[in-house]
Amino acid sequence: MRLYEYESRKLVEDAGIPVTQYGFTQSAEEAARIAEDIGGPVVIKSQVLTGGRMKAGGVKFADSPTEAAEHAAAILALEINGHQPRGVLVDPKAEVKQEFYASVVWDGTAKRPMMLFSDMGGIDIEEVAETHPDHVGRGHFSNLLPLSDFQAKQTIAATGVTGRTLTRLTPIVAALARMFCERDMTLAEINPLAELADGSFVALDAHMEMEDEARPRQKSLLAKLDITEDDQRGGYEPSPFEAAVKAIDAADHRGVIQGRDTGFEGNLGLVIGAGGGSLTLTDAVRSHGGRPANYSEIGGNPSVAKACGLAKQVLGKKGVEKIAVMMSIVSNTRVDIVARGVIKACLELDKDPGETIAIFRIPGAWEEEGFKILDSYGIEYCDRSVSMHEAARRAVEKIQGAPA
Repeated sequence: MRLYEYESRKLVEDAGIPVTQYGFTQSAEEAARIAEDIGGPVVIKSQVLTGGRMKAGGVKFADSPTEAAEHAAAILALEINGHQPRGVLVDPKAEVKQEFYASVVWDGTAKRPMMLFSDMGGIDIEEVAETHPDHVGRGHFSNLLPLSDFQAKQTIAATGVTGRTLTRLTPIVAALARMFCERDMTLAEINPLAELADGSFVALDAHMEMEDEARPRQKSLLAKLDITEDDQRGGYEPSPFEAAVKAIDAADHRGVIQGRDTGFEGNLGLVIGAGGGSLTLTDAVRSHGGRPANYSEIGGNPSVAKACGLAKQVLGKKGVEKIAVMMSIVSNTRVDIVARGVIKACLELDKDPGETIAIFRIPGAWEEEGFKILDSYGIEYCDRSVSMHEAARRAVEKIQGAPA
């Protein structure tokens, strides 16, 4: 779940990180009043959940409250990358001595959060990392054990920052890292983190993203930010397929199913599960030249109806010719129930299960009963002696017309 800049500023401020005297509003008149309270030149920023605000004209400078109101009115009416602004943020035009970059991200490879710091702020960190790698400091830390300021200090010092600047920046980066863990963030970014002409440090912009699953834990925070349950803030709009699978899952508490098809346009539908096994199977299909039509997750001993619902949605996707039903060895999901579900889906769509199901590879609980059902419909299946990679190969060969 992405947060608007003005919401991210509140989080940064609550974490004890210095910010400017900013204000958020949804009216041009209020923007003028905020500018008058600030005094002096201000910046008017569009509050949208997308990048490219500056290029699109969503960031303007004003020297007076009247000019601030004019810019705010124009920005509030400006659509940026298909997004209508939630409002505008009015911020003092700061006299910046130097800009820094600070963020915390989740490193999926290391399975730990990582601090990122650069003494070249104000631009994309990817560009800095590519052109000036020595100006980017990295530091992993535990999300279970307390973070020490020294860990943040090491990350900053790796870029060559020393002395009083290092001392002043250390508690800011440490506070950002602690907030990342406490608020269940996937990204906490300040860019730029500026040193002003008077020697003080402030966050001039902030970008935060929170785990969707953290909503129950962070209920009080979301209420403080006036974020309701209906305000999802996803990175993209779910496709009809994804929305349908989610509705099927929500209607039945037994087991779990998930489906994604954004970026998939293949002819082999996937009814797969087992966490990391789903990723392995998707990659295996691609490595053998197959074209997956979707990604899915099924597990936790779903009902026949839930397995059937997922399979019907996969089979209903445009271009899908066959489906592959594959999982790693399961203990908490009955093989016979999944078999009944996918066969039921084929029959309800007037498809021959033996022709439609390219391969069934789910060994585990109640597999003998499941295999008997599959046998009666002429469906090719395999047990645990056949690897997931080999099962994927057979499915791809079958849909390509070659003998399995």
